[in-house]
Amino acid sequence: MSYCLSPGCPNPENLIDAETCQACGASLLLRGRYRVLHALGQGGFGATYLARDEVLPGQPNCVIKQLRPNTTAPHVMQMARELFEREAETLGRIGNHPQVPRLLDYFESSQEFYLVQEYVSGSTIQQEVKRHGCMGELKVKHFLSEILPVLDYIHSQQVIHRDIKPANLIRRSHDQKLVLIDFGAVKNHVQTTVAGASENTAFTSYAIGTPGFAPPEQMAMRPVFASDIYALGVTCVYMFTGKAPKDLAYDPMTGEMLWREHVNVSEHFASVLSKMLEISVRHRYQTATEVFRALDLEPYLDSLTANMTTTRNNSTANPLPASSGGISPAARTAMAIQARQQPKEGTTLHTPVNDRQRSGAARSISSSMRLGDSKGKSNTTGGRAATPARLDAADVQNYYAKGRRDFASHSLEKLQLPRTDLAEATFHQSNLKQVNLQGSVLTNVDFGRANLQGANLRDASLMKAYMSNADLQDADLRGADLRGAYLLNANLRGTNLGGANLTGTKVTPEQLAMAKTNWMTVKPNGKRGSGW
Repeated sequence: MSYCLSPGCPNPENLIDAETCQACGASLLLRGRYRVLHALGQGGFGATYLARDEVLPGQPNCVIKQLRPNTTAPHVMQMARELFEREAETLGRIGNHPQVPRLLDYFESSQEFYLVQEYVSGSTIQQEVKRHGCMGELKVKHFLSEILPVLDYIHSQQVIHRDIKPANLIRRSHDQKLVLIDFGAVKNHVQTTVAGASENTAFTSYAIGTPGFAPPEQMAMRPVFASDIYALGVTCVYMFTGKAPKDLAYDPMTGEMLWREHVNVSEHFASVLSKMLEISVRHRYQTATEVFRALDLEPYLDSLTANMTTTRNNSTANPLPASSGGISPAARTAMAIQARQQPKEGTTLHTPVNDRQRSGAARSISSSMRLGDSKGKSNTTGGRAATPARLDAADVQNYYAKGRRDFASHSLEKLQLPRTDLAEATFHQSNLKQVNLQGSVLTNVDFGRANLQGANLRDASLMKAYMSNADLQDADLRGADLRGAYLLNANLRGTNLGGANLTGTKVTPEQLAMAKTNWMTVKPNGKRGSGW
C-alpha cells in the first residue's frame, strides 16, 4: 500500500505502485524518493510512518516522522522550523552511535516537517514483556548494563532524551542489541513562548515526555540529565511488573510511585532502583555512570554464569568454540563483570574521547569496564587500571579468551592475528592498518569507522560484520565470507574482493566498481559474474 500524507486527504490508501493519490492527486513520493507504506504510530502532534527509499539500491525501508504544528501562525511556524532544524542537527550528531538510529534526511513540505531515520527491525521492550511476561532481576540488570552506556553517550553529547520508555527501546533483530529510538522531534508540541522567556525555555518547554515516565521537573519543563535516569527506573519497574505507571499507586504526600510491593528483588537492587526513582533531583543519581557503579553485579555472577548458553554457527567452515562468538547476552555480561575492576569512589567509568571518537563514546564505557591489563602495562587513573591504547597480538588474544570483546578506538596497526577467533568483538574506530587477520573468524564484528587500509582479511569469515564507514582501501579480502555484512559508506577503493562471497551484503554498485572483483566473486544477489 502507498499512503498519502497530504493534509486532509479523504482516502490516503493507494495501490503500492501508484505514482499519485487517487483521492487528492498528490504525489506519493515524498521528496521524489520516499514511498510511505503505512503508519507506525499516531499522536496529537504528528505521526510516524514506515517508508521505502526508492532511490537507493535495494529500496531499503526507513522511518519517516512527521511534525505538524497545531497552528500556522507565522511566529509559531518560525519557532517550529528553528526547533526542528536544531533537533535534526542533534539527531545527525548522535546518530553515529550504532545503538541510535541514524538520521538520513530532513525537510519541510507544505508547512509540515519531516525526519527520515534508519529503520530498526525488532521488538520493543514493551512487546517483549507483553509476549513473554515480566522479567526477573538478572534480566533487568542485564538490560541496564546494555542501555546505560548508550545513555552515557547521549548525555556526553549534551542531549537529554526526555522520552525513555519501553516502547522506545528496541532489541534489534540481527544482533540482539538494544537501540534507543524516538528523540522527540516529531511528537513534541510546539507552544508559543512567554514574552521574555529565554531561548532555552522555548526549546525545552514543548518537550515534556510521557506522563508517568517523566519526572516532576521534566513535566515542569525543566528537564536535566537525571530526568532520563528517572524514566529508566520507571522502565525497570515496568519490566518487573508489566504495569504501566498509571496502573500503580502513588504516595499522596510525596508523589512517589509505590512499586516496591509489586517487585521481588534483592534489597541492594531495590535501593538502587529507589534512588533512580527519587522525586527530588538532588537525591537522584545524576549520571548513568553513577548507576552503573552502584549496580554492584558481582554477587550475581554465579546466577548469570549458570544461565550462559552457547550456540554454534553451522554456516561457517570452522565451527565456533563454545567460549567464543555465539554466546548469549547474559554470558557476555557475566564475563564482562568478572573481568572489570571495581572503580573507586570519585572515578569515572569511561575515558575521555575527542571529536573523532564521539561515535565510540559509549563503547569506551564498556572498554574501560572490561579491559584490564594482565601484563602490568596499564596506567592508573583515579586508582583504577586503564587499558593502554596500544595492544599487541598477545594482549588481544588474552583479553578475548577471558571474554573481553571491546577493542574500540585502539591502535592495532600491523598486528599478526591470522586464524584467530574474534567473533562479535568491537573494533569501532580502531586503527587496524595492515593488520593480518587472514582466515580469522570475524562474524558479527563491529568494524564501523575502523582504519583497515591494506589489511589482510583473506579467507576470513566476516558474516554479518558491521563495516559502515570503514576504510578498506587496498585491503585483501580474497575468498572472504561477507554474507550479510554491512558495507554501506565503506571505502572500497582498490579492495581485492576476488572470490569473496557478498550474498546479501549491503553495498552499492558504485562501491563495488572501485573494488577488484573477478568471475569467482559472488555478488549481493547470490550469483557470480558481472550482474548485480
